[in-house]
Amino acid sequence: MTTWTPQSWRQLPIQQQPTYQDQQLLQQVEQQLHKYPPLVFAQETRDLYSQLGQVAEGNGFLLQGGDCAESFNDFNAPKIRDTFKVLLQMAVVLTFAGGLPVVKVARMAGQYAKPRSSDLETINGISLPSYRGDIVNSFEFTEQARQPDPNRLITAYHHSAATLNLLRAFAQGGLADLHQVSRWNMGFVESNPLKERYQSVATRIQEALRFMETCGITAQNSPSIRETQLYTSHEALLLNYEEALTRRDTLTGKWYDCSAHMVWIGERTRQLDHAHLAFFKGIHNPVGVKIGPGMQEDDLIRLIDALNPENNAGRLTLITRMGADKLADKLPALVRRVKQEGRKVVWSSDPMHGNTVKASNDYKTRDFEAILKEIRNFFAVHKAEGTHAGGIHLEMTGEHVTECTGGAYGLSENDLSKRYFTQCDPRLNADQVLELAFLIADTLSSARK
Repeated sequence: MTTWTPQSWRQLPIQQQPTYQDQQLLQQVEQQLHKYPPLVFAQETRDLYSQLGQVAEGNGFLLQGGDCAESFNDFNAPKIRDTFKVLLQMAVVLTFAGGLPVVKVARMAGQYAKPRSSDLETINGISLPSYRGDIVNSFEFTEQARQPDPNRLITAYHHSAATLNLLRAFAQGGLADLHQVSRWNMGFVESNPLKERYQSVATRIQEALRFMETCGITAQNSPSIRETQLYTSHEALLLNYEEALTRRDTLTGKWYDCSAHMVWIGERTRQLDHAHLAFFKGIHNPVGVKIGPGMQEDDLIRLIDALNPENNAGRLTLITRMGADKLADKLPALVRRVKQEGRKVVWSSDPMHGNTVKASNDYKTRDFEAILKEIRNFFAVHKAEGTHAGGIHLEMTGEHVTECTGGAYGLSENDLSKRYFTQCDPRLNADQVLELAFLIADTLSSARK
């Protein structure tokens, strides 16, 4: 890639891009973003790369989660805090159960763009540009709101910077103290209708912390007890935004996309001869790619070799999104082929996108049992193939929304309208996502054995 530049993608076909009416304004915004400071730093990104390398070798687990699409209107400290808290709660449960370090990567501080199945949305005979996330246009169904606005790229940058600032403060300022996280988990268990199923794990975590204190390992003398690392990620859909935040590291001379620590390519934009692959080839971030049920073995190997030609552990995460009823049939051959070819990847399960359905009341939703089934099938496939089930990738929130059915509280289709706030896809709420962590804890522990 000696001839690669951050602009190389502009010469190739590209999918899922908005059509801006004012190209001159777009160029001015891109030039302005070029001058802004990076949102993340190359060394942080290298640290994540190294940790994901351990995951690829079977010595760690990736927990990636956050909003389907972040919203400018819902941008506030309590929302950021609540998602941060629930990620930590999940991580503690999974770390204890699996006996592995958990790498925490949030879908935050940049997850503002969304691919769409159609360029136009039609309501009552009126067709307007589809909503592509707040970085592009507005959710309101009016002609003015739906026009792509380049200035939203600037707004997304500032929102991302503020979110990162708060996440770093939370991670280093005491909110991540393991004793506090354990108390949150005990509170979740005590109020849960199925608390008997989760009580043992929560109690054993508290006992482990008390044992550590007895041995003299406390939050006062051990930063690892009171601090944590949380990385950020998003789908790198708008390449003009990603290009503007790509910087050459002064220490290594390598290019990094400094909009996030990790970026991924979606199912709709991973064509080998298109712009997104070309851009990803030149950046040195750890990267992900979504893998659907239609992926063929030879195509997957070509995709892996395009994104990770040096076969470095930690560079590439394959995020499977196949559906609860398809994964057990589709995934084994892919896993087997990648293992036979000796390719070093992190395998992660996205159990959300393949299980999206429309309820009888027209709400788009996902069922908790289907999500759990896909995760368990994911673990079962890797156990059968002798490979490492390396992570999970969830659309979730720390808020108490009613967007996915099922779970211990038995949310039904009739409950969806009560607190259905998402502007794109349905998310697991705080109780559902913690319940999921406790339910797969045994699966993770069994996989390690």
